[in-house]
Order: sequence, then C-alpha cells, then structure tokens
Amino acid sequence: MKGQLSGRERSQLEAVHWRGPLRHYDILKEATIAVGIVLVLVLLLSWVFSSPDQPPVTLRQWAQAQPTGFSQTALSELAGTSDSAQYGPPYNSGSQETQSLGPISPERLFGVRIPVNSAQAFVLRPLASLPATPKLRAALRSWAAASRAQRRRWVAAEQRALSGRRLASALPRSAPGAGPLPELLGQLLSMARSGALDAQLVAQGNFYTTNYTKPLLFLGDSWKAQKSKSYWGELVTAGHLRSSQWGVMNETGSWPGQPWLWLYTMWYQLPTNAPLSTSPNGDIAVLAIMSVLSLALLLVPFIPVLRDLPRWIPLHRWIWRRYYRQAKAEAGGRGSR
Repeated sequence: MKGQLSGRERSQLEAVHWRGPLRHYDILKEATIAVGIVLVLVLLLSWVFSSPDQPPVTLRQWAQAQPTGFSQTALSELAGTSDSAQYGPPYNSGSQETQSLGPISPERLFGVRIPVNSAQAFVLRPLASLPATPKLRAALRSWAAASRAQRRRWVAAEQRALSGRRLASALPRSAPGAGPLPELLGQLLSMARSGALDAQLVAQGNFYTTNYTKPLLFLGDSWKAQKSKSYWGELVTAGHLRSSQWGVMNETGSWPGQPWLWLYTMWYQLPTNAPLSTSPNGDIAVLAIMSVLSLALLLVPFIPVLRDLPRWIPLHRWIWRRYYRQAKAEAGGRGSR
C-alpha cells in the first residue's frame, strides 16, 4: 500500500537516536501512586456506599435470648401446628402457604421437592443424635410409642405451663400431665444453647454445609405464634425489614437495598383495603402482573398502539433536536443543488 513503511524501513527509523528533549520517567513510582489513589478511592467509596456486614442469626442466639419463646416454637413443631409443618410444597403436603392463580398452583405442580417433617427435622432427630442418657432415651421412646390423642394431651399440658410466661424467661422444669415433653424440650434447649443444634440442622450429609433451609424454617416459625415479640420479629423490626417499611427491597438498617425491586414491592404498598394487600395469593398475583408488564415491554415493537406512541408523542425529537435540525439543513442543501 502506498505510503506504508516496510518492516525493514520501520526498524531503521526506530534505530535512529532520539535527539529531542528528554525527561526522567519512573514507571514504578507512577504505578505506586496510581495504585495508592485507586486503593484510597475504593476504601472510601466502600465505606460510604457498601452494605453492612451483619453477622448471621443463629438458633444459639435465639435459645439464649428467649428460652421460653424457643421452647414454644419447638412445641408447635411437635404438635404439627407450626407454619413449616402446614406450609405445603415444596416442603410437605400442607396448604397453609400454597398460592394459586385461578386453577393453577405452581407449588402443587412442582410438588414436594424438599421434604421436611418439622417434628422429626427440628426436634426428634437432633435429640436422637445426642449422647443417649437414660432420661432422654426414655422420653424419646415414650413419645414414639404414644398415640396421637395422648400426644395432644401432653402438648396441651405443656402449652398451659408455657402460656403467660415472658419469652425471655427460663423454661419451667416440670409441667403436670406433659409426659416426656419437659425432658425433650429441656434437652433441645440445652442443645441449641451450645450451638450443636445449628450444626445438626445445617448438616445434610454433604461436604459443603451451606444449606440453611431448616434453621431458617425453624426460626421463621416463631413469627406465626409470637409475631413481633418473637426473637425473629425483634430482629426484623430493629433492621427496618417489616413489610410496612418496604422490607422486600430494604437491606438491614437504613441502607437503600435493591432499587430495581421497587416495581415488585410497589404492589404490596397499596392501601390496606386493596386486594393485593390482603389476598392470600398476593405473591403470585404480583408475579403475574410483573410478568405481563415485562412481556409487554419486550413486545413493544410488535404491539400496534404501543409501538406508535413515539410517533404520536415525538419526545425523542425534542431530545435530539440538534440532530434533526442539522439533518434537515443538510437535506435542504442537497435539494437546492
């Protein structure tokens, strides 16, 4: 190509000694300064804008803060009245939290994929993993051999013993007519306070123990019976994560959280007499609304009315007015020629 230097000519030009002005340049110094400035900016911006690193909530903390509250929730697991015991798919065949859109229920379509028996998973199986003392062994045998009617009588007696007590108060040592329940609940409370229950519920028989489904279900079950007074409720309120505080998109504290979720959480903030605020199928209704809106956004070029809006409301022409003015002038110049 004309005007292009060959490799030999380029090498000759590069070999010519530079006769212009010279200036000392320390590349290590420049790199050190640049890295230092970037590091300071990263640390400063991370301190200003990053999310707080909150420690994980554990069953050990719960058992130490609210012994009676923990035991009441454990009792509801044995009685089969907890939220997780009646939840429904994907954990069991209940219907407490099952939602549907007309005749379609996605949870039931997918079925029970993560089977959780609350009484076994949260109480009986962890207790069976403890070193077997004579009292504990006898209590487990007694519960396993009892009929459903007998278990209901024991549960009712234990509930009477725990009712009216402050959630942070100590667990009573005995409850008349409660059978093996005082022993079972006392051992489970001690197990939780030691941290062994956290390890037992997280262990799934795999090398990586990062599945926190069971501890979260157990801790979340306290909300149904104890609401904001529960340990979970106190943490949620202290972290400004209540639904009335836009908890769907908030992070703990006063941090903004995920702003792209406002389109979803907006539907939950409608007045209390609105259907989505009170409907038991509110979550799936919001998901359906957002799916329709997202699909409409994707199909804008193919929807007759929506695709014509820019032509009817030429806002883009005002934004790009300089471009259109220049294009019009150029078109007029070509027409005159």
